[in-house]
Order: sequence, then C-alpha cells, then structure tokens
Amino acid sequence: MIIARTADEVAATVSGPIAFVPTMGALHEGHASLIRRAAASGNAVVVSDFVNPTQFGPGEDFERYPRDLAHDAAIAEAAGADVLYAPAVDEVYPDGFATTVDPGPLATELCGARRPGHFAGVATVVTRLYGLIGPTQAIFGRKDYQQFVLMQQVARDLALGVEVVGAPTVREPDGLALSSRNRYLSPSERRTAAEVPAALRRLARAYAAGERTEPLLLQAAATEGLELEYLALRATDLSAYQPAAPAVALIACHVGGTRLIDNIELDPAAPDAAATLLDAKDPA
Repeated sequence: MIIARTADEVAATVSGPIAFVPTMGALHEGHASLIRRAAASGNAVVVSDFVNPTQFGPGEDFERYPRDLAHDAAIAEAAGADVLYAPAVDEVYPDGFATTVDPGPLATELCGARRPGHFAGVATVVTRLYGLIGPTQAIFGRKDYQQFVLMQQVARDLALGVEVVGAPTVREPDGLALSSRNRYLSPSERRTAAEVPAALRRLARAYAAGERTEPLLLQAAATEGLELEYLALRATDLSAYQPAAPAVALIACHVGGTRLIDNIELDPAAPDAAATLLDAKDPA
C-alpha cells in the first residue's frame, strides 16, 4: 500500500476500476470491514483519510477530531487497501473553490435538523473526491444511515456513475456501534452509551412480537440517561413509516459531550432478525 497526497499520485499507482472507501481517518474495525468489502470486489481499493472541515458546524469537534495517519495506514493496509489517499485541505478545496452540493430536503431532517449544512458538506466533499479519484463503487457504513441514503441519492441524481454500497454496522460485544467518537467516552459514559443499542433492541423485540404501531414501537424504546436528539421510525428510504413495509429505527443522542447515532433495520418478512442482531454478545 502507498500513502498518496495527491490525486495524480493515486492515478499513477492504480489502474482499472476503483472501489473507494471515504473516511475521516481515526480508523477502527468498522472501517476495516468496509475496506475488506471493497477488496472483495476485485477492484483496486482507495481509502481517503481526510477530516473534512465543511461538514463540521460551529462548536463541533473539528479541532479535536482524532488524527493519526500512521495508525490509519496500518489498519488500511491490513484490511487490503492499495492506496491511502491523505490529501491536504488545499488539494480538496483549492483557491477559488466555490461549489456546494445541496442534497435536498432530506438533508434538513433527522441529523440535519440539528446540524444545518452538515450533509451539504458531506455531499460536496464526497462528490469532489469522486472527481479526484474516479471510482466506480463507493462503500459506506450503514451506521450513519441518513448519510448512506443521501449519498445514494446524490450519485443517482447527478448521474455520477458510482455505485453506492452500504455495509452492515460493526458493533462492540454489548451492541454499541463502533465509532471514532467512542474514544471520547469516559468509563462511566461508556456504560451509559450501552443504552443506545439497548433502546433499539427493545423496539426490535416489540416489532418481532408483532407490534407495528409507530407510537407504541417508539414507546418500547423509551430511555433514561441519554440526552436524546431524536428517536424516529422511517421507511428504508427515510420517507414516512409504513407499518407493512420494511423500516428503519434511528436514534441520535448525547452522552456527556459525545454525540452518538445508531439505527436498526426492520423487515416484516423477517421480524426477528433485528432483535437477534442487537443481542449482546459474550466478549470471549
């Protein structure tokens, strides 16, 4: 694997179709699973490592967001990356850069309601990285489900020629979704954070038991100890929830100063699957 600082270095290293894994670094096993999935495609694998300033709002954690290129390179290489693309800000946003990609009304809902401009920043940087790298496929984790849906929409609406693939969430033994921000949690906050998957687990069990009424499913997930931003049920395309159709339950909250998100997909054809997925595992 090579570490490339410019798109020209990437182009000089790889040939043929590219499977692209966009990240902001601070890589963990969740990212590694995306890279392995990309490698399994048989395409050249390019992983970006770029903390994108345009998707952080005022007062968010841009300055303290973890950065460790050597750590990221070791994980990326072990997982099968061919190139770790770690550009400078002026490579991605050169002087005179003035274009923004607006992903539409969905970007103002759920996470977007509390983080105005966030998804425009994500859509802009991802579209820019597609232009620099030229992938045919991009792999996104489904933990940030709204981002995944929006990136599918952007690629489709703008005819970017990139297949956007969603990969399953990787979890800790107690069900907590892996996140670069989990390292911010103190030991007591980490214990509190386990309530996030527990809330989704309760909702999934109610769904498995046959409940389909939206207020009652949300009530089953009611939780204490979390500073909740939202708990919502939507269709899998994030339109309004339909009881007879596949759905997704989404949660966003703060534990101490750390913002956590998670979701679980619900399928009336396999109602037990979600509850089983979130069952706590023996760490051994």
